[in-house]
Amino acid sequence: MTDTLKVDLRSDTVTRPTPEMREAMANAVVGDDVYGEDPTVNELQDTLARMTGFEAGLFMPSGSMTNQVAIAVHTRRGEEVICAEGSHIYEWELGMMAAFSGVVPRFVPAPLGVPDAEQVRLAVRHSIHQSPTGLISLENTHNKAGGTVIPLEVMAQIRAVADAESLPLHLDGARVFNAAAALNVSIEDVCRPFHTVSICLSKGLGAPVGSVLLGSKDLMTRAHRYRKMLGGGMRQAGVLAAAALIALRDGPARLPDDHRRARQLAEALVNAGYAVNLASVQTNIVYAAVQGAQQKVDIWAGQGVLASALGPDAVRFVLHHQIDDEMLARAIQVLTA
Repeated sequence: MTDTLKVDLRSDTVTRPTPEMREAMANAVVGDDVYGEDPTVNELQDTLARMTGFEAGLFMPSGSMTNQVAIAVHTRRGEEVICAEGSHIYEWELGMMAAFSGVVPRFVPAPLGVPDAEQVRLAVRHSIHQSPTGLISLENTHNKAGGTVIPLEVMAQIRAVADAESLPLHLDGARVFNAAAALNVSIEDVCRPFHTVSICLSKGLGAPVGSVLLGSKDLMTRAHRYRKMLGGGMRQAGVLAAAALIALRDGPARLPDDHRRARQLAEALVNAGYAVNLASVQTNIVYAAVQGAQQKVDIWAGQGVLASALGPDAVRFVLHHQIDDEMLARAIQVLTA
């Protein structure tokens, strides 16, 4: 089966640039972004900062880099980062908080990806006998929990804890536009409680490359140094920012369809006998319990449907804007046969 006929549900990072994105990339006005002279990158940073209510933004190659730069900006070596169990900054970022910033995580329980503000407060450490807390970090949507959404009131409660403890609050918002769509609120509403937010443009929104870290002008000036240390100076990056601007303009309106299709897929899997926690299917991600997950994924791949085996008995499916209703129907036919 040719690549164009495959239904790729491994991740929302697999989308290809649209013709409009390719045209924008070809025509992008560029400069040296390390000097702050790429006008298209500057437009992207300023546009997203205005949308989210921050003073400034900084474009980087990946969400892992924006998260790790945020950790570096907020913390000092030997401190702890409070984060929800299963957080991407720990599970999928290769120990970089320890390797780069010299800090370690302290986990709090997070049923369906939602930590309790009181549990966060109890996790704060100020004693000279323990590693002090340097940062609180949340993830919205929470990938490993199933793309689940933290309600606005919970984020506000945790911001109150951060303020009371004089701590910064960071959001790993790789799919924060999905959270806003699920909550039916503005992106600014979701970002408001945080001192910094990392937003990935190459996941739900469909850009080919890039994430933006958002915060105050002072924090972004400091972040620029850490981006450079990590090799994130991309020079004439306007060719990438041009596509990201298209994704930012067009992507959010498409997200409810991704969520609808994820729910449709989840219910079809349940009806076929697979174990799916439907309470966790809140956005564009579906986790199913599948015995012999990798073998099953390999069989499905041979029939043109791609998914990700995450462990011996778990499979993840992610919906995105290049999966239409016809492709979803074909996937359901294969997966439930």
